Amino acid sequence: MKITFVQVGKTEDECFRQLVGIYERRLERYVSFETRFISNVRNAGRLSEWQLKEKEGAAILDCLQPLDYVVLLDEKGKIVSSQEFAGYIEKKTTQSIRSLVFVAGGAFGFSPAVYERANEKLSLSCMTFTHQMVRLVFTEQLYRAFSIIKHEPYHHG
Repeated sequence: MKITFVQVGKTEDECFRQLVGIYERRLERYVSFETRFISNVRNAGRLSEWQLKEKEGAAILDCLQPLDYVVLLDEKGKIVSSQEFAGYIEKKTTQSIRSLVFVAGGAFGFSPAVYERANEKLSLSCMTFTHQMVRLVFTEQLYRAFSIIKHEPYHHG
C-alpha cells in the first residue's frame, strides 16, 4: 500500500518543514509515503470563500486517481485516539486498498465535490490547528500508528 498526503499550499515555516521531514523520513521504514502540494490559488484574497473552495477543490480532484481511497482531514470527521488510528491504518493495509490518500484542505475546508469524492473523514482533534500544525500532527500520528502496529517503544500506551 502507498500512503499519500495531499496538502493545499506549502509549509512556509522552516521549523515546521524540518519537523515534518523527520517523520516523513521515519515513515520510509514502514510504508511508501509521498507528500503532494496543491499550489495556493492565485489572487485568493479577491475570491469569495465559495470560489476559493471550488478552485482548491478542482486542484485536489485533479491529483486524485480513480482507485485512490480518499480520507479528508476535516473538523467534522470522526475523532480517533492514536491507538484507534493505528488500528485503522492496520485494517487499511489488510484490505485491497493500494493507494490511501489523506487530504488537508485550505483555510475554508473542502468544496462539495471533494466531500462527494471522499471515502471517509477523520478529525485530528476537537481543537483547531494552523495548517502547518496539521501537517506536523498528521505525519507524527502516522509514524506513531506504525510504531504501535510494530509494537515499537515510541508509543507508551
